[in-house]
Amino acid sequence: MNLKTGILLTLILLLGFNIQAQDCSLSIRGKIIHLENNEPIEAAYVWVIEAEEGAVSDQNGNFTIKNLCRGDYTVTIQYLGHKTITDTIKLESTTFSKTYRLEEEAVGLQGVEVHGHRDAVQTTTAVSALYGENLMESRGENLGESLKRISGVSTFSTGNSISKPVIHGMHSNRIMIMNNGIRLEGQQWGAEHAPEIDPFLADEITVVKGAETVRYGPEAMGGVILVNPAPLPTKKMSKTSLNLIGATNGRMGNVNLVHVGGSDKIKGLGYRIQGSAKRSGNVKSPEYFQQNTGLSELNLSSSLGYSSSKLGVEAYYSLFHTELGILNDSHTGNLSDLENIIENGRPFADGEFSYDILNPKQRVTHQLAKLKSHYHISESWKLNFQYGFQLNHRQEFDKRRGDLNDKASLDLELYTNTIDLYVNHTHKNELSGTWGVNFIQQANSNVPGTGVTPLIPNYDMVNTGFYAMEKYSKGPLEVEAGIRYDFRNVNTARYINEELKTADIAYQNFSAFLGGLYHISPDLTFNSNLGSAWRPPNVNELFSEGLHHGAAAVEIGNPDLKSEKSLKWINELQYDGKRTHLEFTAYLNPISDYIYLNPTGEIYTSLRGTFNIYEYLQANALFYGFDFAGSYEFTDKISGYLKGSIVQAKNTDVDNYFPFIPSNRMDWGISYDFSKVTDSRTNKITISNVLVAKQNREPDFDIAPPPSAYALFNISYNKQVNIGDDKLNLGLQVQNLLNTNYKDYMNRFRYFSYDMGRNVLIKINYEF
Repeated sequence: MNLKTGILLTLILLLGFNIQAQDCSLSIRGKIIHLENNEPIEAAYVWVIEAEEGAVSDQNGNFTIKNLCRGDYTVTIQYLGHKTITDTIKLESTTFSKTYRLEEEAVGLQGVEVHGHRDAVQTTTAVSALYGENLMESRGENLGESLKRISGVSTFSTGNSISKPVIHGMHSNRIMIMNNGIRLEGQQWGAEHAPEIDPFLADEITVVKGAETVRYGPEAMGGVILVNPAPLPTKKMSKTSLNLIGATNGRMGNVNLVHVGGSDKIKGLGYRIQGSAKRSGNVKSPEYFQQNTGLSELNLSSSLGYSSSKLGVEAYYSLFHTELGILNDSHTGNLSDLENIIENGRPFADGEFSYDILNPKQRVTHQLAKLKSHYHISESWKLNFQYGFQLNHRQEFDKRRGDLNDKASLDLELYTNTIDLYVNHTHKNELSGTWGVNFIQQANSNVPGTGVTPLIPNYDMVNTGFYAMEKYSKGPLEVEAGIRYDFRNVNTARYINEELKTADIAYQNFSAFLGGLYHISPDLTFNSNLGSAWRPPNVNELFSEGLHHGAAAVEIGNPDLKSEKSLKWINELQYDGKRTHLEFTAYLNPISDYIYLNPTGEIYTSLRGTFNIYEYLQANALFYGFDFAGSYEFTDKISGYLKGSIVQAKNTDVDNYFPFIPSNRMDWGISYDFSKVTDSRTNKITISNVLVAKQNREPDFDIAPPPSAYALFNISYNKQVNIGDDKLNLGLQVQNLLNTNYKDYMNRFRYFSYDMGRNVLIKINYEF
């Protein structure tokens, strides 16, 4: 070996050792959120100057820049309308992680827009949302039916026109519904008391599946549903959206019109006006019409808001009015008629189509008024105030003789005032939080003149809650904790047999939670949340005594009921790949003193008919189960989805099961996209299949055995057409394509009738 060769080999070896010593497999990973409200920022631009490498944040605000060597780097983060962040970091370990909070620019700067405000859902528990194309496909359905598109959510229904959402086996007063930031307060304790809310209000419907009593109060122990309209515009603009929907089953027609505008003269001023109307006649099971199952609905809402860099003010009003029939055959004249129809499993007469809504029926009017304001005390602190007023008027009409037929048998007026005062703090470091107080005053009264002993007494309720929540965010890690104290006082009064009966009850308790979220990789996220919750018994659970007309049942309360207490642990693993999306949620929820409505097997007979008797009982419970949802793009044209849920609810006192818990279900479908790869407009056909198992985890006694398992096929086609700057969305859906005869265990009228048969819907949406 000559000298030149030796020197060359030495240099090669030294270079090799140097390359090996220089580790260039390091990464910078982070999360970009709004300083104001912690909402993730999508499409923010991140640039590493020295490496000349960049990235764009995803819908969760996350970004990753890979294949970097050890050393010092300058990182810039830019997003339109926000101040640029320049950060110097020293990259030494495998991954550097940090959370960046972007601050909005001052309003006076040229070319910068004022942004509408809608606080983000700040929670580390499992959250799913219905928006965009999926929300468009649900138009024309009530809130409960719309939310069945989300795994882990089902419905508890009374016939085909009344349904309320069920989250992990919980419903009614254990699920809080927030209507544009105000907790919806109505007579929601009955299975046939559907939420008084128009889904057309929503630009996004979010389901929070964990125990959220710290954030929202005792009635959120089973979860929260957030019905949020889009933020009001803050610049000159004008947009109108028209929805026209028709359905063959029930010969339903539904129209909705929304107009949104912003002022050119007053920067930051915007408004929205919305109205909808719906009319449907008797629905049809595969072999017969269900008598007296029509509905009529009229809804209005309006918003006016102003937003600047410091101040935001919004006024909102909504009116919901509905009248709907109750299945005629659920109200029978005598014991033998009741027994015969339950044994027959369907009405004896085939019925006929009609738009008439006769007794038994419901008439419900709900009004909501809201005033909300926020003020930025500094760049880190924001003060929020919100006042809400609600008036809920519920009337239920029974079959009665003579002039009494025109009088409501149940006539309730519920007045609710709510005040929320809270501060948010967000800092450029890793800390943020919310501290606040919530006040609720409620008065419920039976309107005189019904001629019937009230099912529930008049009552006054006052609830005051104090809470604090803090969150620590650093790169891929988020940890939050919170605590709340509530005090509630309830006073009741009513006459029974000319004797005044009163009660004065007080409840108080703490609730708390601890949760965390970790981005294992840019595609994989794990979150876990452990939350304690409690719920005092509602007045109907304590003092119901008589016929509940809409439910066609006699209900008996128990004044000795205790508050429910639970500890829900929920975990979610989520994967978002290029073509694959997967979600898996598992939960465990032991509940002490769980309150439930149980059939006694006894019968009540009066001049108004014969009815089954139910009573409110209490036992220790264990709820557990899991949800899963996934989608996969096989090609640029073909994609599929799969979702399902399993809920188990055991009575641990006697080792059996509770009534009215959803059975196992699965929903899958496959889609074909006719549009070109470069065309973002929708042009897609979807075939889907819903599989629902028989409820084998049944209580020891039920009025009739659980119905058989069933499978439903559905097909839909959606196409978007651009007409200049306007958009036209066309949809065709066929539900229960094969006209299958089936009964759902969670339908309280399954004792009397099969569910709805084939239904063809035509949907037109025009945005101009």
